[in-house]
Amino acid sequence: MDNNKRIESVLKLNKIVFDKIEFKRLGFKNDKELELEIQSNISQRNETEVYRVTLLLKGKKPEEYTMEIGLSGFFSIEAEGELTDELKNTLITKNSVAILMPYLRSQVSILTAQPEVECVVLPPFNINNMLDDK
Repeated sequence: MDNNKRIESVLKLNKIVFDKIEFKRLGFKNDKELELEIQSNISQRNETEVYRVTLLLKGKKPEEYTMEIGLSGFFSIEAEGELTDELKNTLITKNSVAILMPYLRSQVSILTAQPEVECVVLPPFNINNMLDDK
């Protein structure tokens, strides 16, 4: 491997926390379709390259349960040289969400692996398409 090539990402995940984990039972297990909605929000600390990226998943299985999971990742950009605004935007809006998704996916499975609930395993998402639709 060429030692001059940098393979580490300039995007660093510093901390990750779950802001909200909620499950509310409405009734018994049924064959209705689970409805999911995922939102993302990004904020930047004033005059720094530190960002908070929040994912919020809301799920509703009619007459069975509702769930809500909020997850925040705290990221920084550590670049030796100057990055273009377009590259920074891509790193923060798409790469950070892609980094957080496995944590969200895991928590959904844990939360739904309960008696009388069908365990939910979220499929892989195309983050680019998901965010381009916004």
